[in-house]
Amino acid sequence: MLRALAVDDERPSLEELLYLLHADPRIGSAEGAGDATEALRRINRALESGPDGPEAIDVVFLDIQMPGLDGLDLARLLTGFARPPLVVFVTAHEDFAVQAFDLKAVDYVLKPVRKERLAEAVRRAADLRGTTPRIPVHEPDPDHIAVELGGVTRFVAVDDITHVEAQGDYARLHTGQGSSHLVRIPLSTLEDRWRSRGFVRIHRRHLVALRHIGELRLDAGTVSVLVGSEELQVSRRHARELRDLLMRRP
Repeated sequence: MLRALAVDDERPSLEELLYLLHADPRIGSAEGAGDATEALRRINRALESGPDGPEAIDVVFLDIQMPGLDGLDLARLLTGFARPPLVVFVTAHEDFAVQAFDLKAVDYVLKPVRKERLAEAVRRAADLRGTTPRIPVHEPDPDHIAVELGGVTRFVAVDDITHVEAQGDYARLHTGQGSSHLVRIPLSTLEDRWRSRGFVRIHRRHLVALRHIGELRLDAGTVSVLVGSEELQVSRRHARELRDLLMRRP
């Protein structure tokens, strides 16, 4: 049973989050804090109590934008602890996802919080704490990839993806419709998975679908490709292979 701490400076949001946590059978206890400073004091007591002590906390459900010390600041402080609690960010803002995952967050849940979406975050935390068996998650089919947008899981067709951009251990998918989606999959994994579907690495940060390349540009010794309206640099180590592939493309 997970012992949880919810942190949010907006009282209605905190009460709603605590209500949903108490309703999850994997949560043994859940208490709230109205700001990051109060939460830090509570976490310090938990660490002094020890992992099996009465004050212990397994996971912190943490808002980001709060007055004074914000959620990202608190998460950075926790990385310096020997045995910190897990962190799940719960926020109304999509813009901080990369920073959150760089801080080893378990999950990033967008407000308004849906019961099913929060339950998935609790499951991930429970897996990492070893309280439930880990169940592998598989893609529904090889032609689609699952992405989350506003707390809703959608399935994006691989054929609609023009290129992929590395962001740490995560990747941002760009589509021909102009949308983008952050997924918890390293670029190297997508490169291996989609090589047979015509995706090729052109740079350490970019994976591109050959069928979506409109132009290959050479300028003063530099190579780039035009994908839709976006120009992407091609590194020297990938330039020759890319040119060969494009020449052989039907």
